[in-house]
Amino acid sequence: MDVTEKAPARSELSRRAADIVPHLREKSAWAEENRRLHDETIEALAGAGVFRLRVPRRYGGYEADTRTLVEVAAQLGRGDGSAAWTASVYWIPTWMACQFPDEVQDEVFSTPDVRICGTLSPSAMAAPADGGVVLNGSWGFQSGAHHAHWQEVIAVMPGEDGSMQPIMALVPLSDLTIVDDWHTAGMRGSGSVTTVAQDVFVPGIRVLPLGAVLAQQGASRANADTPIYRPPLLPVASASSVGTVLGLAAAAREAFFERLPDRKITYTAYESQREAPVTHLEAAEAVLTADEAEFHAHRLADLVDAKGVSGDPWTLEERVRARASLGRVVQLGKKSVDILAGASGGSSIYNAQVIQRVQRDAQAINQHALMHPSTNAELYGRVLCGLDPNTLYL
Repeated sequence: MDVTEKAPARSELSRRAADIVPHLREKSAWAEENRRLHDETIEALAGAGVFRLRVPRRYGGYEADTRTLVEVAAQLGRGDGSAAWTASVYWIPTWMACQFPDEVQDEVFSTPDVRICGTLSPSAMAAPADGGVVLNGSWGFQSGAHHAHWQEVIAVMPGEDGSMQPIMALVPLSDLTIVDDWHTAGMRGSGSVTTVAQDVFVPGIRVLPLGAVLAQQGASRANADTPIYRPPLLPVASASSVGTVLGLAAAAREAFFERLPDRKITYTAYESQREAPVTHLEAAEAVLTADEAEFHAHRLADLVDAKGVSGDPWTLEERVRARASLGRVVQLGKKSVDILAGASGGSSIYNAQVIQRVQRDAQAINQHALMHPSTNAELYGRVLCGLDPNTLYL
């Protein structure tokens, strides 16, 4: 893409994502069995422009807003939750890379369709070294690591006063070791393996204090006034994550209604499940619940986008509501999927039936530490009740 070329509209990017849904469905069984996305799936995602959504325009990216991310991921999730999830995970560290000095971005974004995996967990140690830091430790749940070029990592480094401070760094995947330990019930195709650093040197220019990033004090001059890079990290991460769940709810709906006319209700007189009043109630409840999830997802994304454009400061309540909205979306999305899966009968538990995979994927997302509905609701409630939040991740 010529950097002077106008970025595709949201509707166009959503259409491109919808166009590759058949491919994602075709490769989903392979991804489950091999516990990573197929190389051809990565190519399809790249061809649809998925990896450019959070890349700055000056590098040929689209600088897409978060509402676009929600709609694109929702389309991808109709095809394969793992593919949608991996794309969403790439979007967040890509955004984080845009907080680094511009010369670092020049290096990172020199790779076409660059893919950056990452984490918010400070599960490694950093030691000061001449010209940078040395990393030792590991990071679990690294979705998409098999196909990533870089990893954004969080580590803890001792300060001059003896205190321990978290840092954020960018590391080439070639400097890390992948541990093939992703044996799970859900999101199996995401390949969310563990990566390990052993005496890995990172130059100081690729290291930022995490506290500064959380306080919206990025080091990029070129991105400082760009709307999508101005909001706080956690609301951005929250809004970037919800589309997959909407896609899973849509996938469950499509799978359920496709099988509905030809399904009997065993041990009853119903020749077609769609004739049963209980099915009417379940179908309505599932679809309305998915609609509620979509409302929260869109409201969250629209808040992030509006604040990015206006530059208005975020209130504490808005920050924690972003987390609460994330939790609500994944909770409602899972509820919608569970209703339809529960109404799909015993035959739905066979591997050949899509809805059983969709249900496992929705459950896995609900277990994610950042997305866990109860954790996020408690955080929101604390602040509503006048207490200080018990986390820095706001």
